[in-house]
Amino acid sequence: MTQPEHDVLKAAQDNLWLHFTRHSTYQKSEVPTIVRGEGSYIYDIHGKRYLDGLAGLFVVQVGHGRGELAEAAAKQAQELAFFPLWSYAHPKAAELAQRLASLAPGDLNRVFFTTGGGEAVESAWKLAKQYYKLIGKPLKHKVISRQIAYHGTPQGALSITGIPAFKQMFEPLVPGSVRVPNTNHYRADEITGIPGMTPEEYGFWAAERVARAIEMEGPDTVAAVFAEPVQNAGGCFPPPPGYWQRLREICDEYDVLLVSDEVICAFGRLGTMFGGEKFDYVPDIITCAKGMTSGYAPIGAMIAHDRLFEPFKNGEEMFAHGYTFGGHPVSSAVALANLDIFEREDLLGHVTANEPLFRATLESLKELPIVGDVRGSGYFWGIELVKDRDTKETFSAEESERLLRGFLSQALFEAGLYCRADDRGDPVIQLAPPLIAGPKEFEEIGGILRSVLKEAWARL
Repeated sequence: MTQPEHDVLKAAQDNLWLHFTRHSTYQKSEVPTIVRGEGSYIYDIHGKRYLDGLAGLFVVQVGHGRGELAEAAAKQAQELAFFPLWSYAHPKAAELAQRLASLAPGDLNRVFFTTGGGEAVESAWKLAKQYYKLIGKPLKHKVISRQIAYHGTPQGALSITGIPAFKQMFEPLVPGSVRVPNTNHYRADEITGIPGMTPEEYGFWAAERVARAIEMEGPDTVAAVFAEPVQNAGGCFPPPPGYWQRLREICDEYDVLLVSDEVICAFGRLGTMFGGEKFDYVPDIITCAKGMTSGYAPIGAMIAHDRLFEPFKNGEEMFAHGYTFGGHPVSSAVALANLDIFEREDLLGHVTANEPLFRATLESLKELPIVGDVRGSGYFWGIELVKDRDTKETFSAEESERLLRGFLSQALFEAGLYCRADDRGDPVIQLAPPLIAGPKEFEEIGGILRSVLKEAWARL
């Protein structure tokens, strides 16, 4: 090991505060340190190569090492490195807003830039509250969201998040968030108490729980429903057929805004630019981030329907909300260059064409006794692990700890696959490779998973 490498590892150990990380894990071992990426692969400080099975964090859509994105950033930084969007505009933010509006469904034409997804969710809730006050419905402030769903870490977004363990240390949070069941059809019998529901039946049942929650809270108090096209936390819950259409009807009936949280699902992750295209619905607001620049620079956005902007067009009203770095010139330039790659290389078509093979590769793992369910969409998949495949018996908290953190996370990484083994809900492994990945990468992912999961089962 060279002295510079040693210094980096020591700095990571002594000074860097990692996100969502148990630092005790690295008391006697070095912090895994990634130094470069190329295509669908990343390399650690020792030169070992790993397949990036999570696209960084559902982010690096066009793959690592894209020189043209770095060049776009450098060119913009030389021309205009920074200027805020507080009462002023700059060309790249305006151009990117126009482009996003042209790509978004329906009349979602107003783009409010943030620096990330949690800020986009925060912005959407604040807009919903102010919008209803301005149109004479001041009591509408509550949000309906789904159990186990993750929507971000700012105080408002965390309130909407449905993972109790993430919230407890920061309570009291923002009041007014109400939880409803998610769309995990694999666990439908347990969730509903009604055995044998078809996906369509369960989708209708789950959507109706939203209607019942609105009625229980009082329609004059509910401002918005927040939901992901495919829910991330819990392990990639796709919507049952008809679910989103029924949600749209319910929101229209009760005058509630439908917010599609697409921080993960937008920009090709499902094979479409936005989730509504995949599942045939038009929301009132889209929140997005991650894949907009493929992670080459931070940016996020709230894309809102024209009517939500109407109260702000005239008079003295303003949305008293903003971020210093929202719509940053460099990030905006990178986002535009990233979208150019999407078009030139037809990444949406690539994902759509390769989705069946990716699905088949992962579903072949159902031969293993530890694999209970494989679910997802596009390049966004979860594998739920079980103790008993026939009864769907899951692992206890102690068993999950030993399985996921005691073995799987490290074993998969050591075998050359960077992905996520998590237990927000039931134990799952999540896969979301860069959108440029194809049959070769799928085969590698499947081979590593099969080998490591066999060993995991043998250890139980």
